[in-house]
Amino acid sequence: QVQLVESGGGLVQAGGSLRLSCAASGSIFRLNVMGWYRRAPGKQRELVAIIGSGDSTNYAESVKGRFAISRDNAKNTVYLQMNSLGPQDTAVYYCNYKPYASGSWYDYWGQGTQVTVSS
Repeated sequence: QVQLVESGGGLVQAGGSLRLSCAASGSIFRLNVMGWYRRAPGKQRELVAIIGSGDSTNYAESVKGRFAISRDNAKNTVYLQMNSLGPQDTAVYYCNYKPYASGSWYDYWGQGTQVTVSS
């Protein structure tokens, strides 16, 4: 089993910054993808950013140039640095961990952390 513990959400004014962290524990596999997704009120969950175990990254167009994802493999932790936040970034942010083991990909989610950006 895998546990994901998120932290760093909160309330910030437009133009501000926040840094989210997600620490994974339990069954950690070397080959994996970690990332962040978000669900805004009344909308479906969407990808924000992902990072592979080789540090390759992918971002949603809406956050490119403003958000940066990184990871510390020694700590099994993924970070999301969010800059120039706007009200459109208000959402619950979920950490995701996808390990590859025994020929299959698995999928684990954190409990979510609220990010609220005031205008």
